[in-house]
Amino acid sequence: MDMVTGAQVAVALPVPLPRERMWDLITAVDRIGEWSPETTGGHWSDDARVPAPGARFVGHNRFPNGFESTVTCVVTEAERPGTFAWTVLDDAGLAGSTWRYELHEGDEPGSTLVWHSFTHGPGASGAREGAEANPRTLNSRLVTLCRNMTTTIAAMAAAEFTTGAAR
Repeated sequence: MDMVTGAQVAVALPVPLPRERMWDLITAVDRIGEWSPETTGGHWSDDARVPAPGARFVGHNRFPNGFESTVTCVVTEAERPGTFAWTVLDDAGLAGSTWRYELHEGDEPGSTLVWHSFTHGPGASGAREGAEANPRTLNSRLVTLCRNMTTTIAAMAAAEFTTGAAR
């Protein structure tokens, strides 16, 4: 039985920034390393400059055990200022995972409710390898992803205020 495909986590976090500004932050793949505890950097590839369906970017990750990876991602949805989603491809070109941001108007004027989700795809990944070796590692990985997603969103919002860049 495949216990990895379809495994998912999602977080929802209110931030005191307007949707348009959060859109700029979540689509700044070249800045993600500033905020993420796991992703160390990224850049657009194949002459892509803006998020659009089919655009590709490369992400660089470092895990707590010291393992580092570089992944190719393909944008599947990009609708300013509401939705940004992408798949992480494995070596065979299959979706190892799907990531999605949805930005909704927050309860307070000028705020945003950020909904961020991860779904494991049918492709190969470190999570799949770990779960095949020890099924309990999948739950641990999902907990870590949830924590990292929350940390990343909070760091994006906090950076806006500590740098004086809030708009």
